[in-house]
Amino acid sequence: MEPNAENVRSQMRKGVLEYCILSILDKKEAYASSIIDELKAANMIVVEGTLYPLLIRLKNQGSLTYRWEESPQGPPRKYYCISESGRALLGEMDASWIELVETIKTLKQ
Repeated sequence: MEPNAENVRSQMRKGVLEYCILSILDKKEAYASSIIDELKAANMIVVEGTLYPLLIRLKNQGSLTYRWEESPQGPPRKYYCISESGRALLGEMDASWIELVETIKTLKQ
């Protein structure tokens, strides 16, 4: 893939990362490294330095909450949970995503 195409791909992925995080947390609460693992399993490579600022922003805007849980090995873990306003935001993102995909399909015909 040529360098410009890789940059475009990277920017598109960053644009949907928040949507992906809320989608993961809508299924179950999770701690940061398990969110990264789930993203990697879906070929969405993300590093902690990218994830943590997004989690903090989502928490500060009220879309996420968190709780601490003791870990059987190592320090306590912070488990993130989607809030009701986060679910509402996710619903809006779902609708926007469908609309965007339909728009692109129309333009490519």
